[in-house]
Amino acid sequence: MKTKIFLFSALGCLALVATMRAAISASEADRLGKDLTPLGGEKAGNADGTIPAWTGGITTPPAGYTVGMHHPDPFSSDPVLFTISAANADRYAAKLTAGQLAMFKTYPDYTMPVYATRRSASVPQRIYDATKKYATTAHLTEGGNGIAGAIIGIPFPVPQNGLEVLWNHLTRFRGDGAERWIGQAAPQRDGSYTMVQFDDKFLYNYVREGITESDLNNVLVFFKQGTLAPARYAGSILLVHETLDQVKEPRNAWIYNAGRRRVSRAPNVAYDNPGTNADGMRTTDQFDMFNGAPDRYEWKLLGKKEMYVPYNSYRLHSDKVKYSEIIKPLHINQSLTRYELHRVWVVEAMLKPGASHLYSRRTFYFDEDSWQALAVDQYDARGQLWRVSEAHCINYYDVPTFWSTLEVHTDLQAGRYLAIGLDNEGKTYDFGLKETLKDYTPQALRQEGVR
Repeated sequence: MKTKIFLFSALGCLALVATMRAAISASEADRLGKDLTPLGGEKAGNADGTIPAWTGGITTPPAGYTVGMHHPDPFSSDPVLFTISAANADRYAAKLTAGQLAMFKTYPDYTMPVYATRRSASVPQRIYDATKKYATTAHLTEGGNGIAGAIIGIPFPVPQNGLEVLWNHLTRFRGDGAERWIGQAAPQRDGSYTMVQFDDKFLYNYVREGITESDLNNVLVFFKQGTLAPARYAGSILLVHETLDQVKEPRNAWIYNAGRRRVSRAPNVAYDNPGTNADGMRTTDQFDMFNGAPDRYEWKLLGKKEMYVPYNSYRLHSDKVKYSEIIKPLHINQSLTRYELHRVWVVEAMLKPGASHLYSRRTFYFDEDSWQALAVDQYDARGQLWRVSEAHCINYYDVPTFWSTLEVHTDLQAGRYLAIGLDNEGKTYDFGLKETLKDYTPQALRQEGVR
């Protein structure tokens, strides 16, 4: 009996290792750009025509756009097809997330305006080329805590498991480098709030043109976040070296303290530690819907599904809209949102036995065309739905890249929410940021803080 148990256990371990190191075949990779999009989505539309075929996404900016403008809505003439509300949500329940259904039950005035599906997602040709080039060599490293055999492109365009889908999200293209000036608001139940303003800078190491896998040095992203307001937080700067395998090498982070004019290590910028100046309304790993190490969860791929998700949310990005028009009591102004029917990969993350995190379970919905996480449902230790997250995204067509313009994290138990990414009343994203690795060192942080 002991021999049989040992044999089954050994076979199970071998199967796990095989899964971690699996790569797709040449014939599967050859589908990219044919029946699959260059990033692995289904190129064809759905059977009833409510999801059209992908024809390349947005490849040129609309007439009149110049770099530096807030991105005009290329679909502004689209009418609302129908509106989902508390009164009719049951009719559409099969295509709604658990979080969306909970929002209707919690807030009777909550609505979701649904528009025609526009498959606008696109990235530069070099990302498509790299995705196909490495599709047959990319694999998860031991434990699934990192990847190898790929660089620049999406590593797993034909995913075999939940971890591969997650790594597509973590490595997706968001420009070579970017700077954004955004606001974060955590309104009280009456709608009052103090705006926290950030100056974020990113250098996406994994997608840098010409980079090799050996050049990566286990760093996916270099990130700096300076706090501009309110006055009590202003002047602090967070520097992060986002490591690829964070179990092998934890995320490196430093903080410049304006009051002490000193740079020190920031060891707790990970997992479920509180998000920066977020009033306890999100965890660190909720930033960008999910970031960081996946090692505390078991990731299960539930399959692909047609669902109503936020998409092409250009009105939430518009400089014609004021913050006060977006931020309302209990939830954002849903009349400014846009939902569309898209195919999404559904992945469930269950907290491992003995692991620690505020969320015992998380259900993710990843866009098939961009690998952007569009929605996440987060559950507490009792298994009850706690926080509902949505990423309202647009195609930044000057790059191009498909990325969020506003993330909204709603705490159903507290009756509050957090909105991060507000850029309507100031400068918008700058994808022409010219910085190098030298600008993301503790020494550079010290000099920047003193200035």
